[in-house]
Amino acid sequence: MTIASLMPVLPELVIIIGAMALLMLGVFKGENSTPIVEMGALIVLAATLVLVVTQPATPVSLFGGSIVIDAFGRFFKVLILIGAAAALVMSAPFWRNHKLSRFEFSIVVLLSVAGMMVMVSARDLISLYLGIELMSLSLYVIAAIDRENTRSTEAGLKYFVLGALSSGMLLYGASLIYGFTGTVSFAGIAAAAKTPSIGLIFGIVFLFAGLAFKVSAVPFHMWTPDVYEGAPTPVTAFFAAAPKVAAMALFCRVAITSFPAIASQWQQIVVFVAIASMVLGAFAAIGQKNIKRLMAYSSIGHVGFALVGLAPGTANGVSSVMIYMSIYLAMTLGTFACIIAMRRDGGQVEDIDQLAGLSRTQPVMAFVLAALLFSLAGIPPLAGFFAKFYVFLAAIEGRFYTLAVIGVLASVVGAYYYLRIVKIMYIDEPVARFLPMPKPVAFVLALSGAFTILFFVYPAPLVAAANAAAKSLF
Repeated sequence: MTIASLMPVLPELVIIIGAMALLMLGVFKGENSTPIVEMGALIVLAATLVLVVTQPATPVSLFGGSIVIDAFGRFFKVLILIGAAAALVMSAPFWRNHKLSRFEFSIVVLLSVAGMMVMVSARDLISLYLGIELMSLSLYVIAAIDRENTRSTEAGLKYFVLGALSSGMLLYGASLIYGFTGTVSFAGIAAAAKTPSIGLIFGIVFLFAGLAFKVSAVPFHMWTPDVYEGAPTPVTAFFAAAPKVAAMALFCRVAITSFPAIASQWQQIVVFVAIASMVLGAFAAIGQKNIKRLMAYSSIGHVGFALVGLAPGTANGVSSVMIYMSIYLAMTLGTFACIIAMRRDGGQVEDIDQLAGLSRTQPVMAFVLAALLFSLAGIPPLAGFFAKFYVFLAAIEGRFYTLAVIGVLASVVGAYYYLRIVKIMYIDEPVARFLPMPKPVAFVLALSGAFTILFFVYPAPLVAAANAAAKSLF
């Protein structure tokens, strides 16, 4: 293999080499190197983003067809890099305010991004597993990065134990699929799986169970509320953004490219998981007092909505998932920027009641947060409405009418807990004001707020990019 033939995976190589170089810098300079490492990590992500965007449009296969560089992968890589960069930008002031100097955080984020980029380009079961494990091992570490905090350590341990279980299920499913088709490549599996055997169906169930854990879909969601609440807030913001996007991309690629002939088998799994996630996300969040736990149940619900788009197994369906995940990324990062800004002299506050009267103490933050919450609820003309519109439209076109109806009803129920927060901010009596929002956090909030509020003005570029990228999968 020549150096020229490695050019298509240059973005992944830049991320890994950059992470190693920053690790050496951090080890030799100690904790004082944290600001330099943070800046270096952002430069590496920016350089990788430029490389991904400027890659040629034609699909390229590498390493015997186990990795493919195509428009679908590039679209999701851009989202992953944006999500990771925003999480790093928001994390810097948080660590300084909490006197936590952890240069390792930025490096581990880079390594997990490398895993995600391998995941979205995987075209066989081995590269799929390598990508998932590189991402997951990094995430277990950063969940417990605040070593002095029991909640953070507990979050890391819970995530690790349940993650190991899910990896076992995924591997068992992959071994069954390999056993019954005689190949690990997605194209080979698609050719061999013309008629479903009972063993192959079991393999699909276990494989999808492992993937459902990674996107935190019901019934494999049990880790999400505890890990979201226990992990430091910038870590939770990262969890809610980039890994979700990567796992959803992998879900789409595996379902569409490996099992096109037996779509009716996996569609049943996706429909069940989508309905369960939407319903649980809508009802379980109602009683939450902690805003990070509420966002955990909200993210479970949103994964359900995204899977509604995957269920028909059509190009329009996959395109609607891509639009949904792009908008979800912006809304989630903006909401977590507000959660990071919930800080008083006593430290971070996470109770929803502490937002009381925010419209009178910090009107700009209250306005943007209200817009983001309305968008998460799917209220027009905000971006979240279009996200749900596209997935429901794809479901109706695929004749999944019941799924679309249940989705709309779950969306109405879910609107209650978002509107409750808006009511607390605008109607309740004010409590003490928060400390001023750090500039990097305000920057992320401004960008995501502007995207969410103004998306309806010019949605064409995102829709066109998603349509083109989805077609490359078929």
